[in-house]
Amino acid sequence: MNEQQFEQYKNIPDEKFVFAQQNGNLRDKKLDTKAVSFARDSFRRFCKNKSSVVAAIILGIIILLAIFVPVITGSDTTRVSAAETFLQPKLFPAGTGFWDGTKSYEHVIYDTDNQVPADAYGPAVIKCDVDEQPTYINSASKFGKGGYIMFENQTSDGESVTYLRSDDFDVTSDGEYKVQIAFGTENDALGSKLGEYRILFRTENEDLLLKDWSENYSDCTIDLSAVLSSNDVSTATGSVTFELKSIADAYSYILVKSVLITANDGASNLEELQTVGFSDATQMVLLARNEQGIFPEGYWTCTGRKGIYQSQVYYCDYVLDTYEKAYGKTDIIIAKSELDKYVANGWCSYTFDRTTKEFTFTKLSDDCPIDEVPADGIKLNPITGNLLEIKAQAYKYRQMGYDEMPSFLFGTDASGVDVLTRMFKGLRTSLMLGVFTFLFCFLFGLVWGAVSGYFGGTVDLAMERFTDILGGVPWIVVMTLCILHLGNNFFTFFLALCMTGWMGTAGTTRTQFYRFKKQEHVLAARTLGASDWRLIFKHILPNSMGTIITSSVLMIPSVIYSEASLAYLNLGLQGMASFGVMLSDNQKYLQSDSYLIVLPSILIALLMISFNLFGNGLRDAVNPTLKGSEG
Repeated sequence: MNEQQFEQYKNIPDEKFVFAQQNGNLRDKKLDTKAVSFARDSFRRFCKNKSSVVAAIILGIIILLAIFVPVITGSDTTRVSAAETFLQPKLFPAGTGFWDGTKSYEHVIYDTDNQVPADAYGPAVIKCDVDEQPTYINSASKFGKGGYIMFENQTSDGESVTYLRSDDFDVTSDGEYKVQIAFGTENDALGSKLGEYRILFRTENEDLLLKDWSENYSDCTIDLSAVLSSNDVSTATGSVTFELKSIADAYSYILVKSVLITANDGASNLEELQTVGFSDATQMVLLARNEQGIFPEGYWTCTGRKGIYQSQVYYCDYVLDTYEKAYGKTDIIIAKSELDKYVANGWCSYTFDRTTKEFTFTKLSDDCPIDEVPADGIKLNPITGNLLEIKAQAYKYRQMGYDEMPSFLFGTDASGVDVLTRMFKGLRTSLMLGVFTFLFCFLFGLVWGAVSGYFGGTVDLAMERFTDILGGVPWIVVMTLCILHLGNNFFTFFLALCMTGWMGTAGTTRTQFYRFKKQEHVLAARTLGASDWRLIFKHILPNSMGTIITSSVLMIPSVIYSEASLAYLNLGLQGMASFGVMLSDNQKYLQSDSYLIVLPSILIALLMISFNLFGNGLRDAVNPTLKGSEG
């Protein structure tokens, strides 16, 4: 205050100096609001972060599902059921077109005889679109029709001869036996060339020439009876034989579409002749030896290569109800003793008359596996005439022990295990591994980093060198050594993950301690006599928790990813379900049954994103000064 101001205020009258409150004691006014703890204040800040709250809710839901879904479904993840493999995810009835338990197949051979896609369970086919035009293939398919027998001489010396020979059959010169032959004239089939051929009727005594060496591939009809008469042969037993001569510098071939042997109606062996020739080249080539090595009727032997050329097949696109295929009706054989058990349980009743051999079946309960018994479905003892067994139609799901046809929300895998149950049961194991590893690594790393960062100097140098040496060993080597010596069990994974997992938390904690230990509030507390442990855990650590939590919380999904990576190296957990093992087992079905990978991948991606947002929310709540930073 200068002189001028002093002069201005020195003459203020005394009566102007009065107490503002002359009654009672002067004291601080009581606060209108309650004191808020640090934890409650952090929780309020966390709730203001909507994305973190949503992430926390999602995490809670996933954890609850991991705990309760395997219990509610009750599915056995260790049971293998070949009949229930690759059932598609089902939520809606079959045929709705979405999430309905159906699977689409494209470009599948169509069985024209049974009017169903090849190798498909007919009643389970919901929709089938057959190509209007056939496709020609050069291989023998049991669903193919027509085409040509490609009889090939696989030598190129210009001299050797191979033959294509039918079964033996009887002919007479006074009959009307004819051999009708249809050829094919395709050029350069499969890189070979049409060759010179002749046709014989080969008997035990001599070869009768039906057609001399020729390169003419026009269809022809040969009068076999006339050939016998011209050679003074009244009766003979022989075979139609094609002989094919090789050509120089190439393989030779002929194409035969059909060979039909006909006779007048009075021929005694008319039925036999119908089996000697062939009208469908594809079906003839498919004939094969039986278990005793005997060729079936109509088989043509060949000393060269015998294949099929231009066989006609039809392809189709169809939609299959996988549940109907797995659990629909099927034929079963039930012994009389088993049938009597059903009767004793009150599931059904039947009557059987030995005299008339009439069998009547009545179904009394849905618990009965039998749905109906065809009229010809009974088998009798050939000696006593008593009922021996029945052939019945039954729903497969009843045989499997289900009360009704089941459905699986996420389908089944290659072992017939419910994907939903296996997914959450595996996730439960992986979450337990992640949480236990996080708790140990977080607590140990927190203490290690706090001591190292606070004391510094020689203590910090020694601790950091130890950390550098341990961190220099590749984690996969540590894990592999632990697995080799201790096995692929839960404890081994926990131990191996904890051996190096704490170093990240320790490093972050050390950095934060170097940041805060020289600040004024810490120096003030030290001046007032606070101990080292009080400074560490009361004044420095709380201010560091935001960054530490952000990095440490992500350790849980990181552990899950690590376990999944090991599973792809065949080092996953053994003897118990895990998320990584499930992903590893199903990755080979990504194209054929993508739901086995897509659904678990969506879950693990959701888990990772939620943990990330949850960690950021915790960081902002614990230390608002770090809001928006990456730690």
